[in-house]
Amino acid sequence: MNKIVGTKRTAGLLLFIGASQFFIAMLIAEALYPNYNIAKNMISDLGVGPTAPIFNSSIIILGGLILITSSIFQKCLKDIPLTVLILFTGFGAIGVGLFEENVDGLHEISAGITFILGGISEIYSSRFISSPFSIMAIIMGCITLIFLGLFAFKCYLFLGPGGTERMIVYPVLLWALGLGGYFMASNE
Repeated sequence: MNKIVGTKRTAGLLLFIGASQFFIAMLIAEALYPNYNIAKNMISDLGVGPTAPIFNSSIIILGGLILITSSIFQKCLKDIPLTVLILFTGFGAIGVGLFEENVDGLHEISAGITFILGGISEIYSSRFISSPFSIMAIIMGCITLIFLGLFAFKCYLFLGPGGTERMIVYPVLLWALGLGGYFMASNE
């Protein structure tokens, strides 16, 4: 039996599980939330009301798995900046689930940490992955950060606030799924 605990493969698996379960839970919550509109409603609206247990528990699980992943990445890649970026992205995700969007700005701070550091993590991770995925990680990170800037200035283009927020979140989730798959295929 191969030892897999503490390997890149384990980190990849945890990251993939975290991102995929959150993405699926978010879709389920969107379907169950009364009159939910992805262009008008923010993702975090799912964390208040009837879908709160689904959304909040799922994003807390995502954050917890990201924390574990950051620890494994530090052991395997020995890169403190990547570890810190991913670690605080995980803490931010947990904060999004713990603090509902109507709680004294703590939710917005947590989401901001997750969005900013998630986008930077996408770009920074390109140092550890080969092309063409490294190029895609940079592109996805740029999309995340550009749309975060637009969102911050309430420039929603034709997507509405909910659609613009998704252009921040979806690239991070797709990158996490890709990075998870990339490291699961690793021999280390």
